[in-house]
Amino acid sequence: MGNRSSSKGTVSPCLNFLVIDLNDQLLILFSIAWNRVPCDYTKKNLGVRVEEMSQKPNYLAVKFLYQGGQTEIVGVDVAQVGSANWNFMSRNYGAVWDTSRVPSGALQFRVVVTSGYDGKWIWAKNVLPADWKAGVIYDSGVQISEIAQEGCSPCDDGTWK
Repeated sequence: MGNRSSSKGTVSPCLNFLVIDLNDQLLILFSIAWNRVPCDYTKKNLGVRVEEMSQKPNYLAVKFLYQGGQTEIVGVDVAQVGSANWNFMSRNYGAVWDTSRVPSGALQFRVVVTSGYDGKWIWAKNVLPADWKAGVIYDSGVQISEIAQEGCSPCDDGTWK
């Protein structure tokens, strides 16, 4: 087996590379560049779309729309309005969250959003009416507009903007 060398490095926080060289021949060059761009929905609240596959009262699947800022939803809970009995929802695929433990009555949601390395709860207190329907978008009454933190102590004071 001939000479084999590899090189791995970071050019910037958003660009990584991996080069593998076997007998002075380039085999693989792999690069990823990404930048989180804030979404601006200043005139829209977070929307909750009840997906078509939802079947009241046994199954609820929702997708969150108009999620502003540089955030990611990483957890969702649902409860009947006025109740402290929260049921977690699972990420089904993409931005769709679902549960087969659907509370009865009008529903409230709380979501965990991350921005950079930190997270916080957002509570939407009265979102779905008791007679919710599949295919309809409901207004959560809350807005998300946080910008990602830098992630290093000299340049980040720890507060969400």
